[in-house]
Amino acid sequence: MSEKQGPGSDAVTDGIRVRVTVAFVPEQSRLDPDKGPLLYVHAYTVTVTNEGPQTATLVARHWVLTDADSREEHVRGPGVVGLQPSLGQGQAFTYTSSAALVTPSGTMHGEYLMEWEDGTRFQAAIAPFALVVPGVIQ
Repeated sequence: MSEKQGPGSDAVTDGIRVRVTVAFVPEQSRLDPDKGPLLYVHAYTVTVTNEGPQTATLVARHWVLTDADSREEHVRGPGVVGLQPSLGQGQAFTYTSSAALVTPSGTMHGEYLMEWEDGTRFQAAIAPFALVVPGVIQ
């Protein structure tokens, strides 16, 4: 996969750090209009680190994808990549997924529903980051 690594985001909420890096994936994108509607695929890698005082579990996710035409798509579900990882103090969990847009640029942001071992739940922010095809001027 010849991805071009782009910027990402970094946010900390109540001791949970969420870092995202993003890369355009031309091999999975449909860039020839003769082969169907254009589709721009971006891989994003998320690292969730528990910098807090006790074990935390990632219970659910909510992503908001916004394309260059301001169309929004909300993605909700339990855990991430089929898992609900529990992270002890100082532990991290990393996964990679992808998102597709019908425009060459857009943004993503969201939050994870987290639960401390004492049962307290909170939303850990996923700061906004850009999904941009290299060479596209914003």
